[in-house]
Amino acid sequence: MTKTFNDNEIKDLRVALVTGGTGGIGRAIVKKFADNGFTVAVHYSSNKLRADTIVNEIVKQGGKAISIGGDVADEKEMQEAFDIVEERFGGIDVVVNTAGIMLLSPITELNIADLDKMYHTNIRGTFVISKLAARRVRKGGAIIHFSTTVTRTQLPTYGAYVASKAAVESMTLVLARELRGKDITVNAVAPGPTATPLFLNGKDEKTIDNISKGTPLERLAIPEDIADTVSYLATSGRWINGQVIFTNGGLA
Repeated sequence: MTKTFNDNEIKDLRVALVTGGTGGIGRAIVKKFADNGFTVAVHYSSNKLRADTIVNEIVKQGGKAISIGGDVADEKEMQEAFDIVEERFGGIDVVVNTAGIMLLSPITELNIADLDKMYHTNIRGTFVISKLAARRVRKGGAIIHFSTTVTRTQLPTYGAYVASKAAVESMTLVLARELRGKDITVNAVAPGPTATPLFLNGKDEKTIDNISKGTPLERLAIPEDIADTVSYLATSGRWINGQVIFTNGGLA
C-alpha cells in the first residue's frame, strides 16, 4: 500500500523494517511497533497477500505501513528493499531480522540440502541484513537479530539449526563492536518455546503441556511476550548492546 507524506510528517517518523514480518513472532513485532507509533515496513519472502493484509490492518487503525518482498539472503533484493523504505519514509531507525527457517533432524540423518537451506537464510540472510542495516540505520537506532534458546538447552534433532543460530549470536556480538561510535545498538533475542502456528504444528496436547511445564511460569510464551522484548531494545533499552537476550520464562 502506498501513501505519500509531507516533509514534516517524514521528519517525525520513526521507521522500522521487520524481516519475516508475516510470521507469528514477526507479526506481533510489527503490530507492537505500529501501536507505538512506528512506521513499519513488513517484509515477506513469498506470502505477499498476508503482508498486505497486515499492512491494511495497520493503516485502517491510523498507522503507517508498507509491505516489501525479497529473499533476505539476496543482497541485491535486500538493497532494493532498503532503498524503497528510505525513499518512502526518509530513513530507517530499526531493523529486526526475524526471518529464518528451522528443519529438524538428528545429525547422523541430516539431509545436507536442508543444512544448506538453513545456512542460506539463517546465516547468509543475517549477514546480508547486518551489512545493509549497519550502513543504513540512523543514529540512535537499533539492529535486532533472532537466535533461539536451544543454543543453551541443546535438544536432540536441533543440531544444524542451533549451529546456524550460534553463528547469528556471534555475528551480533561482533557487529555491536564494529559499530563503535555510531550510536546504534546491536542485540539478538533468543526465544524459548512460543505458541506460534509453526511451533504448535504436529504436537499433541500432552506434548505441548509437558513443554509448557518446563518453565517456572508453566506456560508457553505468546508472540507478544517476544515482541515486548524487541520493542524495549528498539526504544528505551539503549544501554543494552552486544547481548543475547534469552526470552524464555526461565527455561534455561
